[in-house]
Amino acid sequence: MLAASTADAHARAASTEVAPRLPASLEEFLASLGTRAFRFAELGLRQRDDALDAVQDAMMKMLAYRERPAAEWTPLFWSILRSRIIDLQRRRTFRLRWLQPTPDRDDSTLDWAADGPDPARVFDGREAYGKLAGALATLPRRQREAFSLRILEELDVATTARAMGCSEGAVKTHLSRAREALQRQLEDWR
Repeated sequence: MLAASTADAHARAASTEVAPRLPASLEEFLASLGTRAFRFAELGLRQRDDALDAVQDAMMKMLAYRERPAAEWTPLFWSILRSRIIDLQRRRTFRLRWLQPTPDRDDSTLDWAADGPDPARVFDGREAYGKLAGALATLPRRQREAFSLRILEELDVATTARAMGCSEGAVKTHLSRAREALQRQLEDWR
C-alpha cells in the first residue's frame, strides 16, 4: 500500500509540474537569448565581430516569424542562428586570408579589474570558459553544436534535433562523442 501511495504522489507531482513560461512577446524572447546566442556563435565562428553579426542577423530574421506560436520560437531561432553560422564559416573559407588584418590583441596580461566582490573568482570563471571554449573549438561542428545546445543552452533532445535538422538519435550520438572528447581534453584541468 505504501508503494501505491508513493506512486500516486509522484503521479500527482508530475501532473502539477509547471511548464516553462513562454515569453509574452518576440522581443522578450530575443532579449532573453542575447548573451547565450552570442557565446554559441562565438564558439562556432571564433571571431567576436562575426558572432555579433550572426546573432543580429538571426534576430532580424526571427522578426518575420512573429506570428508563429511562442512554443516554436526556440528551435526556430537556434536553427536560423546555426544556418547563419554555417554560412559565415563557408564564406570565410573563400576569403583571402592574407588580406585580413591581424588582430592587435595582447592576451599575456591578466585583467583583474572586476565589478564583483571577488576578482580572483571572476578570473577563474573566465579561465574556465576559455578552456571550455578552446576544447569545444577542437570538436567537429556537429558535436560542438549538439553539446552547446543540449548542455549549455539546456534544450531538450527534440528541440535540439529540430534546431540541428537531424534525428534525436543523431543528437544523442553527437553529444556522447562530444562529452567523451571533452573529458579527455579537460581531464588535466579538473
